[in-house]
Amino acid sequence: MAATVAFVESPVQLLNVLEWAHAPGPLLDGVPVQQRATQDLAGLTVVVLSPTDPMSRGQLRRMAELARDAGATVRWEEARGGLTAPLHTVAGLTPTLRRAERIVIGDPFSRYVQLLLTVAGARDLVVVDDGTATMEFVSQLTGGERLVRWHRRGSRAGARDLVFAPVSAAARRRLTPGARHGVEVFSAMPIEAPDGVTVTANTFGWTRARFGPPRLTKGADLVGTSLVETGVVDPGSYLDAVGQLAARHGVTRYFAHRRESADKLHALHGRTGLEIVRPDLPLELIARRGPVGRTVLSFPSTVVHTLPLALAGTGVSVVVCDIDPRWLTERASPRAQGFLDGVTGAARKAHGLATVAA
Repeated sequence: MAATVAFVESPVQLLNVLEWAHAPGPLLDGVPVQQRATQDLAGLTVVVLSPTDPMSRGQLRRMAELARDAGATVRWEEARGGLTAPLHTVAGLTPTLRRAERIVIGDPFSRYVQLLLTVAGARDLVVVDDGTATMEFVSQLTGGERLVRWHRRGSRAGARDLVFAPVSAAARRRLTPGARHGVEVFSAMPIEAPDGVTVTANTFGWTRARFGPPRLTKGADLVGTSLVETGVVDPGSYLDAVGQLAARHGVTRYFAHRRESADKLHALHGRTGLEIVRPDLPLELIARRGPVGRTVLSFPSTVVHTLPLALAGTGVSVVVCDIDPRWLTERASPRAQGFLDGVTGAARKAHGLATVAA
């Protein structure tokens, strides 16, 4: 019987499941109040709800290899392989979900995960980092709001939202701690969880023990973002900003986000001459494995919180590049600028990061 079942839909989520399993449990007066799946990951089954884009699938397959090497059982589900795939996936997973003692999820906003939560009978629920979305999740949980991704424009529910509303409501109840079940958030983000939710810090202990320290290069590296692809930032403004940052800070390599389009990256290379790197693993592992620049620049994103932890003690400086409000598109959510500013401000406060403008 699988004591713990984890659902992941991205490489970063799978990385953070491994970090969660490796980390000590939540402490009460210095004593763990909950046992992990043990450091060899015995008793942990990771269910990969495979996405469709090739970059994510490739990184997930590499992460799945690392998880198997560490002792976890990995179950790969072609969860989006056609109209009937979700029904087959849910039906096939139901017996496992009924037996699981603990459920670990990486994306509480995922409709797929929300549907699976309605089937699960586990007493304990863990939410591991899915990047900056974790900050928004905790904020909405605290405020009693419905779960909506920060970059979605407006707050009115669409037709699909209304159809799925009963499932979302049921999932939100499962994500709210109660007398019959506990909720833990495992995060590298600076968050304050609502009453009843246990917060455990992700210090990237597994990553630091497994990889590095890296060899440092003379040039700087720039971390890409999918803000253009999500409709938040104007493409032309983004290319201009990357060019200015590269020239000013001696950037030689551009680490592409797995969701960045090939056309944008081609245009970026043509304009700046930067070496475009398509990582085959999450950036925290790539940077820790090295080589990596002595300075890593990034727009507001998850990595401004995770890289300082993964690269602690290596001599690498992480710098945040502010998003100019003029770069935002008309399609950007009214919450976009405030959320991005909050990510930058929190990183500056938590890790003492410097900020620059383009």
